[in-house]
Amino acid sequence: MDFFERLRAGLTRTREGWQQKLAAVFGAPRWDEETFARVEEILISADVGVKATQKLLDAVRRQSHKGVGESASDLLSCLQDEMVRLLSRPEGACPTIPQHSVRPWVVMFVGVNGVGKTTTIGKLAAQQSAQGRRVLLVAGDTFRAAAIEQLEVWGQRLGVEVIKHQSGQDPSGVVFDAIRAAKKRETDVVLIDTAGRLHTKSHLLDELKKMRRIIGREQPGAPHECLLVLDATTGQNALQQAKVFKESLDITGIVLTKLDGTAKGGVVIGIQEELGIPVRYIGVGEGVEDLHPFDPTSFVRALFG
Repeated sequence: MDFFERLRAGLTRTREGWQQKLAAVFGAPRWDEETFARVEEILISADVGVKATQKLLDAVRRQSHKGVGESASDLLSCLQDEMVRLLSRPEGACPTIPQHSVRPWVVMFVGVNGVGKTTTIGKLAAQQSAQGRRVLLVAGDTFRAAAIEQLEVWGQRLGVEVIKHQSGQDPSGVVFDAIRAAKKRETDVVLIDTAGRLHTKSHLLDELKKMRRIIGREQPGAPHECLLVLDATTGQNALQQAKVFKESLDITGIVLTKLDGTAKGGVVIGIQEELGIPVRYIGVGEGVEDLHPFDPTSFVRALFG
């Protein structure tokens, strides 16, 4: 099964949750404000978000002329085209790890506990190793012994080194040792796990800022990416988490996990439109191959079947 088929399968719950409803609305003989209100309700229920929903409706309104001379398929195509436009960043596709990059290329992962940070790091490490790159994993979540152990399991499975300290120690010391080791060993990619204790928000964010400063001091220009990992099943709560992190950190991209477990896959549109931060990767399953660079056109195609 290629990735598009996995993506389509992963978005089944979202597609089933709104496709039939949209099909019924777009089959209406005439468009009026009541029709637009029904479309708005459907999009909001899929966690597309208020701001993005309004833009989508405005585009369909311009196309529809309130039902005069436009077929339902034209209006549905207009909705899909506008979704692709909203999801496409002005800078175009921006791979997280360029083929010809500085060495080491450092990626820092942030997000609350339970969103899938460590698993995402392991999957990305597997993909990079398969491409022949030397990868180093960094256990920067020193407050959860389970997080360190989980990263070690990935390291053993992939034959990739993991830099760690004992549980409870300063995570900044871990990243200091990791960057030094990566430069000495001519590592291509460094993937850094971090803690996610949002209930102690101020302390956590100060800690992450300190880690960034040390990374930048040891490797100028790094971290080259700071990716915020969000759980799609939490819907609008994921958006609120993103706002908290964006306020304090220079987030360069979003990784949206567990899209296969939610009927609210429209949150992808809402997050990108509300925050102006590109979605870099999406996860639609448990396998290594189920983490993939985000492509707006493929996503919208899969969303509508």
